[in-house]
Amino acid sequence: MKYEIKNAEMSNEYEETRRSFLTKLGLTLGAGVVAGEKLSAKVLNDKTEFPLEADQQKLMDRYEDWMDEFIPVIKAFRADPNDKEAGRRIAELSEEAEGWREQLTVFMKDDNFARYYMTATERMTKEIY
Repeated sequence: MKYEIKNAEMSNEYEETRRSFLTKLGLTLGAGVVAGEKLSAKVLNDKTEFPLEADQQKLMDRYEDWMDEFIPVIKAFRADPNDKEAGRRIAELSEEAEGWREQLTVFMKDDNFARYYMTATERMTKEIY
């Protein structure tokens, strides 16, 4: 029973984070295209600022590579919401990211990881907008 409650809590935490992330990306209905400055999806801050464990760094490296694929796809979709190829790739990339959900939820409890993750996500948001 305790395991089920903990899983439900983790699932709720993830779902809230996911919804916030998608909203921030402008994937809600009626979102407009906003121009922004060009930045790399890679974290530009000194990585020593956010010391990570090896498995955390591995996930972040994977996430940053994923962002490099995701950014042009989301830009294409935002420019033309009827772009079926972009929609298909968003679904594929979202499914790939879903595979990290459990590990990400655990790692987000670590302050250094959470700051690193949010910095990377902010860079992606700036790239998209």
